Amino acid sequence: MTWTFWLSVGVVAYTLAGYPTLLWIVSRFRRQAHRQASILPSVSIIVVAYNAQYNIEGRIRNLLEIDYPKDNIEIIAGSDGSTDGTADVIRSFEGAGVKLVESRERKGKHHIQMLAREVARGEILVFTDASIRTEAGVIRRMVSHFADPQIGAVCSVDVVGEPRKGWKGEHFYVYGEMGLRRLEAHIGSLVSLSGALFGVRREICEGWHPDMSSDFFLALHTVEHGYRAILDPECQAHLGFVKSQKAELTRKVRTIVHGLVVFFSHLNLLNPFRYGLFAWQLASHKLFRWLLPFPVMMVLISNAFLWKQGLIYQISLIAQLLGYSMGLASYFDQRLARLTLFKLAHFFVLGNMATLVAWWKFIQGDKIVLWEPSQRS
Repeated sequence: MTWTFWLSVGVVAYTLAGYPTLLWIVSRFRRQAHRQASILPSVSIIVVAYNAQYNIEGRIRNLLEIDYPKDNIEIIAGSDGSTDGTADVIRSFEGAGVKLVESRERKGKHHIQMLAREVARGEILVFTDASIRTEAGVIRRMVSHFADPQIGAVCSVDVVGEPRKGWKGEHFYVYGEMGLRRLEAHIGSLVSLSGALFGVRREICEGWHPDMSSDFFLALHTVEHGYRAILDPECQAHLGFVKSQKAELTRKVRTIVHGLVVFFSHLNLLNPFRYGLFAWQLASHKLFRWLLPFPVMMVLISNAFLWKQGLIYQISLIAQLLGYSMGLASYFDQRLARLTLFKLAHFFVLGNMATLVAWWKFIQGDKIVLWEPSQRS
């Protein structure tokens, strides 16, 4: 049990702190610069929605305000079997040049993205969500990176509005995730893109998976094609916050299941002899994180058997039980989630719960192709 305990502690410590630390150290010695220039390739902006009649109008108006030559840009809006007025709202902008791609049958976000891709004419395809807002200069900034022939994909930084009260877990998660992505982009290529807003070269979109998460598989395809995927801190996607803990749990489960499907379809990228540091990044950022609940459970179980082995084990077990109690307590009383220690405990418990549920769904073969966009404020 002693070996089980300390080995599990090591895996947990590496996943939560070791990988980010090593990534930071590597970034001090290895920074891959690239060229930027003011270029104006043809761009197709693709935004898809399901039952988003109250969001899609504002997003389209936001996109129509983009500062980019009108002859070099097109906006394609997709409706994935919406049963409300989403398609009608999109049609109302046809006079402004917005193209509607509609699937009468609901088949999922990535399927409707594929249909939009098939009618797009741009050299650069930009994928974005209906619930975000961007600044007018974001496309000029994004495409400037494609002046470097090594760059295959560029994604935004997610900026989540912080609620005045209540659950703030997503804000905490996004802040940490963006930090990791900055470091990964410095030393090589991003492991995944931000689904809120990203742009890719057209050729990278040729091998499409209509039942997989595009923001993940396109990052992997970028590397397979010999390009880099990077992040631009000045390209910001402004999101409202997820309204509830339940909504956050649902979003996490869906995201992890999508990730597992993509990951196990691209195991070739774990070959370090061909993909170098990227193989390490992919395994550490994704696989180790998704496996985290299992060593976490082993730490708790083995610790219980080691109670009589010394004070360090007794303190460790008490600390774990206290942390889990705080996390569960804040789940039932959201007022506690405003307190830093309770917020951290709840974030840890919620994340591991979501991961276990996602593994169960994945093992059962549930790809969660259909989507329910997160309700944001």
